[in-house]
Amino acid sequence: MKYIRFIIKSFFFCFILSLIVIFGCFLYVKMSPKIMINSANNITLYDSNNHSFFTGSENNKWTSLSDISQYLIDSTIYTEDKYFYKHFGFDFLRIGKAFYHNLLTHSTSQGASTITQQYAKNLFLDFDKTWKRKWDEALYTMRIEANYTKDEILEGYLNTINYGHGRYGIENASKFYFNKSCHDLSLAEASMLAGIPKAPSNYSPILHYDAAKKRQLFVLNNLLRNGVITEEEKDKAYDEELHFVKEEETDDLTSLNYYQDAIMEELKTIPSIPSNYSEINGLKIYTDFNYEVQKNLENTVKETFPIDSELQTASVVMNPDTGAVIALIGGRDYNKSSYNRATDSKRQVGSTMKPYLYYSALENGFTSSTAFISERTTFPLDNGKTYSPKNYNDVYGEKAISMATAIAYSDNIYAVKTHLFLGTDNLVQIAKRIGIPETLNDVPSLPLGTNEINLIHMAAGYSSFANLGYKVEGHFIRKVTSGNGDVLYEYKDKNDLVLNPSLVYILNNMLTSTYDPLYIDYNYPTAINLNGKLTHTYSLKSGTTDGDNWNIGYNKKVLCAVWVGYDDNRDLTKKDYKYAQNIWYKTVEDYEKDMSNDDVWYEKPSNVVGVIVEPISGKPATDSTKNSKLMYFLKGTEPKGDEPVFDEIENS
Repeated sequence: MKYIRFIIKSFFFCFILSLIVIFGCFLYVKMSPKIMINSANNITLYDSNNHSFFTGSENNKWTSLSDISQYLIDSTIYTEDKYFYKHFGFDFLRIGKAFYHNLLTHSTSQGASTITQQYAKNLFLDFDKTWKRKWDEALYTMRIEANYTKDEILEGYLNTINYGHGRYGIENASKFYFNKSCHDLSLAEASMLAGIPKAPSNYSPILHYDAAKKRQLFVLNNLLRNGVITEEEKDKAYDEELHFVKEEETDDLTSLNYYQDAIMEELKTIPSIPSNYSEINGLKIYTDFNYEVQKNLENTVKETFPIDSELQTASVVMNPDTGAVIALIGGRDYNKSSYNRATDSKRQVGSTMKPYLYYSALENGFTSSTAFISERTTFPLDNGKTYSPKNYNDVYGEKAISMATAIAYSDNIYAVKTHLFLGTDNLVQIAKRIGIPETLNDVPSLPLGTNEINLIHMAAGYSSFANLGYKVEGHFIRKVTSGNGDVLYEYKDKNDLVLNPSLVYILNNMLTSTYDPLYIDYNYPTAINLNGKLTHTYSLKSGTTDGDNWNIGYNKKVLCAVWVGYDDNRDLTKKDYKYAQNIWYKTVEDYEKDMSNDDVWYEKPSNVVGVIVEPISGKPATDSTKNSKLMYFLKGTEPKGDEPVFDEIENS
């Protein structure tokens, strides 16, 4: 009897508590201001000239419910929320069934979100799964239901939901997939589109056709089960051959989606941005994006690779003064893979690591003429082991070569000798100083690029060379304002001078040796193929591993970094190594086509002197010197004769 009384009291207490909570929520909803639901996904992106290049679901893109295909409306309702017109934002029966199913299966495979709940979720900038977020979404659901009719809610939902490929709203999606208005969608087309929002990246018929067809069948079966269509109509719609708008039939830059995705990921990291759109009436995001550069980069990538090749690429064009990303490619085709290799991937960087080492060497007394012997070498290590690196194709000069020559040939022996001479922690510290965030292994092979580093991070690191010593951070967003015009965020340039500008000037000149025919001797400069193709002066370094090929080059106006490789890390073939170089030089040359070389290259610092030397050895030129070149040195460090200055001489 006591047990029964306890149950009754507990039930009565819970009932009263529930009434209090419901009444409190009701008062909150009634006292809260009306939510502007058409601000969901209301984002406008602006380029470097403050021209919009992307809009989410702005009011002027709005399509009234009466202008949307009834097939699409029915497909959405009976797939997402069949009792939409009967509940007040929450389908408690469905919630109970989903909870019971998930409890039995020990999973979360079934959800019970109504259309209103999903709409409320879309008012937020991200999809955190915290209890606070769930509570906020529940309150927003009630506020939406209290202030809008069901037709208004459904209309808003269909105009703001994500249909994949950066298309928000049914009209944008209909034009993108089928090149027609959403008013004219057939049952087959509507049922296909209605299945996408549950998981846009998984159910895109362009990316995953088989999965999309299964999802379409699920939608059609729901319509059949609820008496909306007949069995014959279902079969006819499922069997209908759908014709998707081909990429070349649109004027869209598909690679633009990589840039947009990168912006949204960066946006989530900015603390000053409110968590939901309704508080700010949408967002205006200002960037340094350049449409023409992006278009040229995308076209260059398309023209470079064979159609049937599985090779992938990532490319970034950056303003080296600020670290602002001007253009970006995250893969060869966003419609086939939305994975952004430029922002999300890390790969071995190969010899593109060496310029960091050689700057450190210049800081520690090396010069452009400092020479080590290029020969097969086994290095004894402190742990009792040995290390035997090899040069590409096993080519060695069997003589002393200058640092500039080592850069031209990307000589591994010279790099490891320098690395061990300076101390292996020296390169790690330089990388940290210029802002490389990855943890680098303090090992003898580090200058050969055995560590994996992100492309944006490498580009930002090289920008410190391009801007003569200032640390920058690769970024996409310049400024963010609310729809009301309030400034929510503005990027602040760091302007931290972390390198010696005079030494950087010397290094930048040495990095032109990679395509300079004066360095043709027992070997060829690594980018000699570019000799005669470049109309401007650039510092350039390539990097090669078994599965990665990099080209990073710059002058004071632009920096471009390109990676090429396979997603599954398989080895590159010999012919695969040409693509990164072609993308790089075509991109930078197009960018600077209207600039003179005097505009893009650096003025010599007053404490730097030029000396005519024999380039391979770095020794001062004489009357008998066959090849000579102007190389640069800090005053007082220039070579004056045959005296050894860090010069490795046999039998010394």
